[in-house]
Amino acid sequence: MAASGKFTVLVRQLSTSSAAAQLVKPPVQVFGLEGRYACALYSAASKTKALDAVEKDLKGLQNQMRSDPKMRDLLRDPTTKRNVKAAALKDVAAKVKYNAATGNLLTLLAENGRLGRLDGIINAFSLIMAAERGEVVCEVKTAKPLDDGQRKQLENALKAFLKPNQTIQLTAKVDPALIGGMVVSIGDKYVDMSVASKIKKYTDIITSPV
Repeated sequence: MAASGKFTVLVRQLSTSSAAAQLVKPPVQVFGLEGRYACALYSAASKTKALDAVEKDLKGLQNQMRSDPKMRDLLRDPTTKRNVKAAALKDVAAKVKYNAATGNLLTLLAENGRLGRLDGIINAFSLIMAAERGEVVCEVKTAKPLDDGQRKQLENALKAFLKPNQTIQLTAKVDPALIGGMVVSIGDKYVDMSVASKIKKYTDIITSPV
């Protein structure tokens, strides 16, 4: 089956709408298996105007996954049969009153043995929802923490990449291995201005055969 056909089937499985085969294109592309599930979930939730509800469900679920060992064990345990996991998650979804699209996602992942991908799917869906609100997700890695002045200066510089109706959602991370400089990811753009990358580049040049 072609990739588009598989995607249509996936949307149909997640959707509660009779028009499941009509895809709703997300405002930003996300890639990989996690991206396909996230796009299908976005399409399914869009049809029932449940995007906000699904996003809230997934954020709560992700927080629970990170803080509740029992939940993590349920999702990761390879010895538990798929149908048992699917039934357990269906019960959980009903008890906490998840949106139908969220419940369908959990059941589908359990049946397909892909619950290990859930965290990545949630992250991909969050990127889509950020774009839906006109937010551009930007991640900056530096060797040392940015002070307030540096962060403000960086935000102003990055605004040059934005459209008039967009806002920036900046996340700053520290990676001492960079030595100096920074690595910036904004939307689908990636720029490595770290000292570590320059050292590697020069090392590769020096050690390459003449």
